[in-house]
Formats: sequence, C-alpha cells, structure tokens
Amino acid sequence: MKILVTGGAGYIGSHVISLLGKVSTDIIILDNLSTGRRENILHGELIVGDLGDQELLDKIFSTNKIDAVLNFAGSIVVPESVTNPTLYYQNNTENTFKLIKTCLKYGTKKFIFSSTAAVYGLPESGIASEETRTNPINPYGRSKLMTEWMLEDVSNAHDFSYVALRYFNVAGASGTGLIGQSTPRATHLLKTAAEVVAGKREGMSIFGDDYPTPDGTCIRDYIHVDDLAQAHLDALNYLANEKKSQILNCGYGHGFSVKQVLDEVERISEKKLNVSISPRRAGDAINLISKAQKIKTVLGWSPRYDDLSYIVKSAIEWEKKLKT
Repeated sequence: MKILVTGGAGYIGSHVISLLGKVSTDIIILDNLSTGRRENILHGELIVGDLGDQELLDKIFSTNKIDAVLNFAGSIVVPESVTNPTLYYQNNTENTFKLIKTCLKYGTKKFIFSSTAAVYGLPESGIASEETRTNPINPYGRSKLMTEWMLEDVSNAHDFSYVALRYFNVAGASGTGLIGQSTPRATHLLKTAAEVVAGKREGMSIFGDDYPTPDGTCIRDYIHVDDLAQAHLDALNYLANEKKSQILNCGYGHGFSVKQVLDEVERISEKKLNVSISPRRAGDAINLISKAQKIKTVLGWSPRYDDLSYIVKSAIEWEKKLKT
C-alpha cells in the first residue's frame, strides 16, 4: 500500500511512521512543520506543506496512487480552541473536509482519523464506551466530532471506509529512544512534569485538588504512545480486509490521578517537583476513563505497555535527551 500520513512529523504521527516504516517503505508525509519536527520522521518522503492547500493535495494524489490516508494534522490545545475556535474549525474540520473530498476525487478508499475522547465531554459516570453519548464541551472536541460525522456520511454514500480512533491521554516516548513528545509549549501533564525534571521549567501547577476523588485531583486514562501507534497499524490491516467503518476508543480502561502521576515522576526521577495548586480549569472532567474492549475485539489490538512506571520513565528519558 502507498500511504499518505498528514501531520506525520508530530508526536503521534511520528510514532506511527516509526512502526509503519518497518512494514512499508511507500510512505508520503505531508506536514507544515508548525509543531512537528523534521527530525521526528524516521521513514518515508516528507513534503512540507499545508493540508489546506488544495493545489498541493491534487498534486500529491494525481502523481501517486494513494491507497490509504492516516490523518494526524490538526490543532489539539483545548484552552486555545476556546479562545480561537475558528482556527480549530479550519485546521481540524475544514482541512480534513478537503482531504476527504480529495480522497473521493482520486479513488482513495481507506482513511484513518485521529479523533479524541474530548467528543464525550463530561460523561456522568466518568467512563466512556463508543456507545456513550457524544457531548463535547469545547471547540476542539466539536471540531473532531464534526469530522467523524463527515466520515460517517461519506462512508454511507461512497465506496469509502474509515476507522476513527478516539484517543484518551497519550503519554510517554518510543522505546527506541529516537522520538518522543517534542511539541513546543505542550500542555500535557507528563510532558510538563518531565520538563520540570529536566530543568526546562521551574515548576508546574495542579489545576484543582478538591475534586471528589481519593486524593482530590482529576483521574485520566493514560495510554503509551507506542501502543497507540500500533492501534493505527492494526486499523490499516483491518481496512485492508474489511469495508465496515469503525469508531474505537484507544485507552487502557483504567486511570491514574494527577497526583499519582506526579508521585511516580518523583519516584522515577528521584527529584522533588515544584508543584503549586491552581484553581480548577473550566470543563475539566472529574475522571475520564475508556471502555476499550471493542478495539481489541475488532482490530485484535493487544497493548504491551500498560505500565505507569514505564510510561513515566520513557517520558523523562526522552525529555533529558531532547534539546530545548
């Protein structure tokens, strides 16, 4: 298969390419390098350009027989989506719409979409299955859900199949030590804590310690990035043999609190973190955990790195290696 990976120089996309390069040499990467890094790409041909450039998309598709698309391009910072929603509807929804239209135009029939658990919003039980009602509470989640709707409608109308993977909290770095979370000004908890350990930040904040949880902090379902990357390869294999489209959760089905994660960071690094308590952030769920049996049943996905210590250790090791 000839595969187009959009946003492949970013955190998750680069980990997928790292695995994909072991089984396929026919990979084209489209990335504008606004947050991704050229050094992250270990395999394939990089084309520097924007997903919103229709002329460039036509050129790529007309000169290559693209069999499948993996779409990671987009914006992912929730608070920014609230203050600048048009950017998110442009990058996450409008540009993906152009990509889907281009797939139809040139006969590309397989599509894997990078979605998010943010489509669930604040589920009452704190646990979300694929059947849980979607109710996103910010433009980031809405922009992703709108794309899921587009994919569903296109799949119903055309010979076009997709897998939308709803990520929970992605963390850690590749076991190879070659790539990791390199996004500048990242807001992820473990990335921030690893930057404190590496001396790149003086301290960090916990946003609310008065939630109705055992230690007062929010609980999240953390998934190692290599397991998430493998889910994309499993989705590609699925689409090679099946036409039924799927929406699947990507998580481990259990969670850790903010304080538990930071305690593990301190234990692994043998360093006391400078942590302050800040007010709750609007829209933060008390806990958000996946029900993740469906992806195992449908794709045969079998996670290998469901271990908080390993996730934390890989993140810290990568951060110490990463140049500022």
